[in-house]
Amino acid sequence: MTQHDGNEQIEQSLIDVAVESWRFARLFARLVSKLDAGESSRYLGQLRYFQKKVEDNLDSCGLKLVNVEGQPYDVGTAVSALNLGDFGPDDTLFVDQMLEPIIMGPDGLRKQGAVMLRKAES
Repeated sequence: MTQHDGNEQIEQSLIDVAVESWRFARLFARLVSKLDAGESSRYLGQLRYFQKKVEDNLDSCGLKLVNVEGQPYDVGTAVSALNLGDFGPDDTLFVDQMLEPIIMGPDGLRKQGAVMLRKAES
């Protein structure tokens, strides 16, 4: 195994951990939203700290999580739209939910995201 292969393996492991951390943070945020305000604020502070640590570690390797939730969907977006077949070619679509974030690196796309789409409100 060359140094380059080892670095790519480390980067891929970091990306995998970042994606799973992102999923876990979203789940945790949904659970915390069900708590009363006094209790939830403490947990939300811990969640923000955790997310900042993940982002800082990604940044130190030149990686960035990208969330396009709520934004207009374009075929050129670096995501796989799981429900694209549910819509017509003339529908104006938005990203309703990110299932996996996009991961960008210094040289461009490192991992494509996954999304669910919704039709624009008329």
